[in-house]
Amino acid sequence: MPNMTLVTTFFLSGIPHPPGLDTTLFGIFLVIYVLTVLGNLLILTVIRVDPRLHTPMYYFLSNLSFIDLWFSTVTVPKMLMTLVSTGGGAISFHSCVAQLYSFHFLGSTECFLYTVMSYDRYLAISYPLRYSSMMRGSVCALLAAGTWLTGSLHSAVQTALTFRLPYCGPNQIQHYFCDAPPILKLACADTSVNEMVIFVNIGVVASGCFLLILLSYVSIVCSILRIRTSEGRHRAFQTCASHCIVVLCFFGPGLFIYLRPGSRDAVDGVVAVFYTVLTPLLNPVVYTLRNKEVKKALVKLKEGSAFSQGGLNNQG
Repeated sequence: MPNMTLVTTFFLSGIPHPPGLDTTLFGIFLVIYVLTVLGNLLILTVIRVDPRLHTPMYYFLSNLSFIDLWFSTVTVPKMLMTLVSTGGGAISFHSCVAQLYSFHFLGSTECFLYTVMSYDRYLAISYPLRYSSMMRGSVCALLAAGTWLTGSLHSAVQTALTFRLPYCGPNQIQHYFCDAPPILKLACADTSVNEMVIFVNIGVVASGCFLLILLSYVSIVCSILRIRTSEGRHRAFQTCASHCIVVLCFFGPGLFIYLRPGSRDAVDGVVAVFYTVLTPLLNPVVYTLRNKEVKKALVKLKEGSAFSQGGLNNQG
């Protein structure tokens, strides 16, 4: 292949839509992105300043908010540029490598983190008396570090497999960010091995995590049904309901895209919006509106801010 000219720049086609909706979609996704950033920053701030939220559950939730903050940032700003600029879809080869690695790194880390969070809820509900000793600070830190390390290794494999191939022909990626399936379609070599490894790799990871989460919640439901009081059962179900909602919204679209035998660019682009754009916004909304402790902490933070502002005004 010495005479082949390798691609140095890719062009992202963006989200499939009628041309007249560029401005409308830009406004919608810009608002969603801003709300996502502010919502996750608010969750991080509240958990940090309120001592009552210094528990394993909220420790993992702060990790989730940090991931979602960057998970959205990896894809949405470039998508916005593609919508408003004729040359906004251009992305250099190395930037594409970085985006693909970051996307799979954060996505797989979030996948593992959801599994750890379900295990945490299982211990909290099934072994309430031993929970504090079983989920010590060192154990939580070790579990969180394990999710980040495993996510980085998983992403490194995906990125290396994708970009070890030569790209010398078309450079139009039929997607709004650099992802493995649409990029492999542009390779100047046989991609069957890559596609099989990606299918098995993502399939094993995503399906395995989803199965562990399902088993955790089956055990949780069995434990909840043994609670004598209806109020106790209601509180236990409410604690886990928010986790179940975001898990389904995250795993559903991902499994649909990566574990199908065929791939349709337009459908994949639309479905990917759910877990790259909407799920990072859904997490702070669900955990805030459905969680009494977080709402109390928000009120306390607001009152403390108002008190500080009043003190400054009095001094003035």
